[in-house]
Amino acid sequence: MTTAVAVRWAHVGLNCRDQRVTEEFYVRWFGFQRARVVEADGVRVVFLRHDNVYLELFGTDAKPAQDTENDGPQNPGTVRHLAFQVDDVDAFLARADGRLPVSLGPLRFDEFIPNWKTVWVTDPDGVVIEVSQGYVDQDPAELARIG
Repeated sequence: MTTAVAVRWAHVGLNCRDQRVTEEFYVRWFGFQRARVVEADGVRVVFLRHDNVYLELFGTDAKPAQDTENDGPQNPGTVRHLAFQVDDVDAFLARADGRLPVSLGPLRFDEFIPNWKTVWVTDPDGVVIEVSQGYVDQDPAELARIG
């Protein structure tokens, strides 16, 4: 019998055309703060933190792997989008005042969860970010019935 190993989420690594621009984006719109900078072998990595969520920013000159639209790429093996929760999607968009490129939405999903609303925006490198309000987990008994 194997024993479960305690695992905690560590970070998401993002490739950036300009680390400074990408860092400013996540600081300004999502409240991240610089947590660490590591430089080795000519590579600089910037760690951003918001509560227990970390982003790891790598600079790159490579071209984007794919164009992104809507709620993100659908290619297997790629991340579709990052997602953050807010109290009020409309207030988030009002604060942005048109300065964030919206790739999809806002859309409501009240048929699944009352007051669940989502908009998708893109960061300076084209990474799609889902911003939602109202998401809650499904009742365990209902999940068990679904199988």
